[in-house]
Amino acid sequence: MDDRTDRPDPDALLRQTEKLTGTRQRGHLKIFLGAAPGVGKTFEMLTVAHQMARDGSDVVVGLVETHDRPETAALLEGLESVPRRAVPYRGQVLWEMDLDAILARHPRIVLVDELAHTNVPGSRHPKRWMDVEELLEAGIDVLSTVNIQHLESLNDVVASITHVRVRETVPDIVLNRADEIELIDLTPTDLLQRMRDGKIYAPQTAGRAILHYFSPGNLTALRELALRQTAQQVDAQLVDHMKANAIAGPWAAGERIMVCLTLQDRDASLLRYAKRLADRFHAPWIVLHVETNRDIGNDARAGMAARMHLAQSMGAETVTIPGQDVAADALAYARTHNVTQIIAGRPTPLPWLDWVFPWAWRSTTGQLIQSDGQIPIHVVRAASDDEAELGAARPRAKRSIGPFLSGSGIIAMALGVAMALRQGLAVNNVSLVFLTGILWVAVANGLWPSLWASVLAMLCFNFFFLPPLYTFTIVAPDNVVALVFFSATSVIASHLGARVRSQAVVARHRAEITEALYQFSRKLAGIVTMDELLWTTCHQIATMLDMNAVILLPGGDALHVTASYIPGEALGPSDLAAATWAWRHDRTAGRDSDNLPGARRLFVPLRTGHGPVAVIGLDADRSGPLLDPEQQRLLDALGDQAAVAIERITLAEDLDRARLHAETEKLRGALLTSISHDLRTPLASILGAASSLDSYDALLSAGDRHDLITTIRDEAERLNRFVANLLDMTRLEAGGLAPRKEQVDVGEVVGSALARAARMLVRHTVTLQIDRDLPLLLLDDVLLEQALFNLLDNAAKYTPPGTRIEIDVARADGRLHICLRDEGPGLPVQDPDRVFSKFARLHAADRSRPGTGLGLAIARGFIEAMGGTIGAGNRHGRSGAEFMISFPLTEEKAP
Repeated sequence: MDDRTDRPDPDALLRQTEKLTGTRQRGHLKIFLGAAPGVGKTFEMLTVAHQMARDGSDVVVGLVETHDRPETAALLEGLESVPRRAVPYRGQVLWEMDLDAILARHPRIVLVDELAHTNVPGSRHPKRWMDVEELLEAGIDVLSTVNIQHLESLNDVVASITHVRVRETVPDIVLNRADEIELIDLTPTDLLQRMRDGKIYAPQTAGRAILHYFSPGNLTALRELALRQTAQQVDAQLVDHMKANAIAGPWAAGERIMVCLTLQDRDASLLRYAKRLADRFHAPWIVLHVETNRDIGNDARAGMAARMHLAQSMGAETVTIPGQDVAADALAYARTHNVTQIIAGRPTPLPWLDWVFPWAWRSTTGQLIQSDGQIPIHVVRAASDDEAELGAARPRAKRSIGPFLSGSGIIAMALGVAMALRQGLAVNNVSLVFLTGILWVAVANGLWPSLWASVLAMLCFNFFFLPPLYTFTIVAPDNVVALVFFSATSVIASHLGARVRSQAVVARHRAEITEALYQFSRKLAGIVTMDELLWTTCHQIATMLDMNAVILLPGGDALHVTASYIPGEALGPSDLAAATWAWRHDRTAGRDSDNLPGARRLFVPLRTGHGPVAVIGLDADRSGPLLDPEQQRLLDALGDQAAVAIERITLAEDLDRARLHAETEKLRGALLTSISHDLRTPLASILGAASSLDSYDALLSAGDRHDLITTIRDEAERLNRFVANLLDMTRLEAGGLAPRKEQVDVGEVVGSALARAARMLVRHTVTLQIDRDLPLLLLDDVLLEQALFNLLDNAAKYTPPGTRIEIDVARADGRLHICLRDEGPGLPVQDPDRVFSKFARLHAADRSRPGTGLGLAIARGFIEAMGGTIGAGNRHGRSGAEFMISFPLTEEKAP
């Protein structure tokens, strides 16, 4: 890897170039950051907006909250405002920013106050910062405001300082993506004076605020947090500038932080501490969850999904990996990804188990601490009130009495076998029977039933086999030792058997998923139609995820359901709106998402490197999160395969259409070329002859008039043949040609064709040879005569005058053959059958001869329509072409 730093960083250089040239499609975000309410963020934002408007920028007010402050309200005058929309909620009307109206207006700059605001339920997005993201994606610049206490990673820090938990938060990633952050600073003394003057809150409210939230100590601490956050943003911009310009300097240390998130970590303090530590070190951070095969229930799954989503909103890279030993798998991942610091939660449940049963129970944090010590471990204590914040419940494994009853039965069977064998075996050997039963229970039912079986086996071993018998009293010291070691061995055997069972269950589950994905990929590889592909994908996703699925494809200006697991399933207006939003923005929308969460289904775009190709909608009749991490990975795998297959079929259809269009253009060009010559030439001859007759009739002799009339008639017949060929080809291509078969004497049809072509063959010698006693054939005499006429016309055009044209009609090998030979230049040796293609002209000299290049193509169409065959080749031993028509013999006696 090249570690040189004497050249610009490509990503940083691209960002800087986009800013300088104004070529980037995403809008510019400027945030006015304050330490507390009342420092003047909105006032400063409106002042900047007026300056931009005076400079000629298109500025509108999307939403500004004046809070009845006259100085702020005065600054709204002179700025265009987009009217708010009325939203009914619980019997009252609330006024929210009209996102659609702003998008339709599409100004250059829009003002959106209070970035952390929560929208009314039922809105497109639950948070206002999501509305701002959509405006930015539409290419609109945004000016917005936010206080430092609303930053997600500082939420618990602010709560510990002010003793007030702020519920409306903004993800850190929003501020990290901001192009500019302007700190609106005011000393605590000045801010308190503004409060006393009634410029922030009403007098009756200001007194309580000064006593609690707006104390000098609180304001100083909040001010420091705001200064630090702004300094971090400035530092990041400075580093980006240095990278873009290849400026040597002190680069950030190569720290990489990982949070080991377990089911016991029910709060967000762990994530917030990691975010602050990562910001302090200017380091990337990862949130890792090792997913085992443990049945944790819907509540715990919902809590884990909420914590992972929160980590993403704070800028973390979230990773979920399958595993068995959480600590060992987390350490292995940390070493593989060069993690320098690990953050884990302080173990709270039953800490005494770590030292009472160190071989049987140890918390994940304890195992991390007891590792090789190469990676520092940060242990973070959980906050007291965060559990209610995320709504996560302590995971409780579902227990059923069935496995415990089964384990009891197996131990009872082992007791029976041991009782039968105790007459001939020592007590220590009899204990192996119980150990076998314990292993059986562990493999069949898991850890807890096997531990229950271990207790039962220990009691049975003591009661029935250790003297004094049939009591739980132990007299001999060696029996005490035997019982202790039997108990330890049984517990260890339970753990080993349960672990083997767990690994086998996980391996079998993964093998089933892998086999299903492999079979799905094989199905997709063999599918060539879009309908079959969509139905197969819909069925596969619905079956593997155990939920209903629909697939929507774009058609015209809207999305349409093209496949569904339940045929005829329709989407409601809210679902269609969410699906359309997911398609247009290439982001997840609908249920369990941040975009239009009121929809019934979750809509996920299926995308390739070229963008979205379809949208899939998922729905299940159950509460809780729709997709757990494992199902999300499975959906991603299925969706990626389906998206590639959809793109493949779409490209194949586009290629077929392009090929058809090219062929159509080629035929159109050939037809126009032919028409331009073959219509103009006979028409010119007809017009010339008719004009001569009209103008010079009195001066012309009888012979001259006869010649002119003959010319008009010959050219009119030629023009008629040209039009007839075009009509015949149209009938063939339309598939509307239905031969009217009847018993036909082939000899008579050949003679009729020769009579029609007599005028064209006057300069050639024609010989005809027909076998005697030829049977009658079921053919269409009109089509056969036209095919023979086209062959004779072709021979007359392409053979020199005075040459011989031979026609032989004979029977051989159960077929009737009509062979036409000429003494012309012959056909191309490489591909003689090309003469039957439409508009085919094989030699350069052909272009000077009259004709459309359709005659032989029509002849082949007519012959094949009657069930015959026609072929072309060159004569053997001499020049000339040979055309062979063949029909199967169906001898019929004439009536």
